[in-house]
Amino acid sequence: MRGPHNIIRLIRTGATMERTGAMKVIMDAVEAPRLLRIVVRSLVWPVKWLGYKGDPSMPPATRALTALGPAYIKFGQVLSTRPDVVGDTLARQLMVLQDKLPPFSTAEAMAEVTRELGTAAEGVFSEFSDAVAAASIAQVHKATLADTAEAVAVKVLRPGIERAFRKDIDAFYFAARMIEILSPASRRLRPMDVIEHFAGVVHGELDLRLESASASEFAETTRDDAGFRVPEIKWHLSGRRVMTLGWAEGIGFGDVDALRASGHNLEEIAARVLQLFLSHALRDGLFHADMHQGNLKLGVDGDIIAFDFGIMGRIDAYTRRVYAEILYGFIQRDYRRVAEVHFEAGYVPADRDVEEFASALRAVGEPIFGMDASRISMGRLLSYLFEVTERFGMETRTELILLQRTMVVVEGVARSLDPRMNIWQVAKPVVESYIKDSIGPKAIMKDLALTARVLARFGPKLPALAEAALIRQSSPEPEPSKRSRLGDLLIAGVAAAVGAGAMAVFLRS
Repeated sequence: MRGPHNIIRLIRTGATMERTGAMKVIMDAVEAPRLLRIVVRSLVWPVKWLGYKGDPSMPPATRALTALGPAYIKFGQVLSTRPDVVGDTLARQLMVLQDKLPPFSTAEAMAEVTRELGTAAEGVFSEFSDAVAAASIAQVHKATLADTAEAVAVKVLRPGIERAFRKDIDAFYFAARMIEILSPASRRLRPMDVIEHFAGVVHGELDLRLESASASEFAETTRDDAGFRVPEIKWHLSGRRVMTLGWAEGIGFGDVDALRASGHNLEEIAARVLQLFLSHALRDGLFHADMHQGNLKLGVDGDIIAFDFGIMGRIDAYTRRVYAEILYGFIQRDYRRVAEVHFEAGYVPADRDVEEFASALRAVGEPIFGMDASRISMGRLLSYLFEVTERFGMETRTELILLQRTMVVVEGVARSLDPRMNIWQVAKPVVESYIKDSIGPKAIMKDLALTARVLARFGPKLPALAEAALIRQSSPEPEPSKRSRLGDLLIAGVAAAVGAGAMAVFLRS
């Protein structure tokens, strides 16, 4: 880490935070100890005149981050997905953080395209517009393919953005290390891990090949979803710094008046948005984690079109089942079952009381069910649920935090179209369908088939593994641990079962 650069950058950062009033907001959000507050304020107050003024119309935190530039804007957006770190209030403020920045010139964009594709942009595109959207990392142009006259969107990274982000991330690591040294209590928030998570997100967004891959995978998993589509990636016109995909023509979800004037049923569209998101999260384990109005359009045919795949969420199959059972238990108001699911999954330590936990869950669910339909929120339910589970010793699960944050955003989109939507009624069929497919007899057979395929891959090795396990069990060497003995017996048992199955098939034939 480059000390002088980091110190100068952090002085400017601290001065901006102090000048805009963001310093107190952030310190309160992370519950910084008094000693850390005194040390930081004493360092930055005398130099706050060095800080950027920012836009006074914005809340303090978003005002400061916007003034500090692209890396800080992106950092704020990532922090908005981590209310476990910054608290619910600050996370909600950061969720509306906008990264609309002045675009770089069209000539520079075309030069970047030429360098990345290895061929003149003028020969590939017969038309290439000025930027139609400019964000912290990249900007988008509408273009026309010279050979097919197809309209496409061309996303181009900002020139020099990789170097700028590297410098700021370096400073973030330096700041995180200083915070851990000055405030041991802050280690519960794992500052270094937060910066590492941010660096990982940025690394993905600074390589547009990864976003292209996410878009392609998302298109594949959702291709059979009625009323939903993802623009096609043009792989031959995409690379690390350039991404080309089909143009999404339609009405932006932020323009509710235009959507209403289009004649489409907004109540049906609102329900479809929510149900599609739940289907993607539960059925596929891959969901658009930045599904706000700016990343959605309504096509002329009524299809919902999603774009901008820089942030995608993933949930493994087991966690999806647990999450679905928890949701379904709340929908059925079966708090005892919701509690049992947490214990079965190992989310809550086994030494805690199930009945006490179920009672705490009832205190979360019942007030929400008592609300008017327009105020019921699954995002709020998940937020309260995480508070309760944390009290009972559940560790933070980042993938579920991201899911909860996205759920809040999707609910906001749906309610902007239908303020009276009953979230539970809309969600129930999706959750019930998933429960039936993932926990019923069909799911058991699917799991057994998957297990058989895995065993088949290891089939040639099973005799040798079983023999080694049996030798270890009969060896006069020091007695193996219980876990070791259990593993050996399991290997021998699996080998015996496979052998018995093979013999049965042989005799039957």
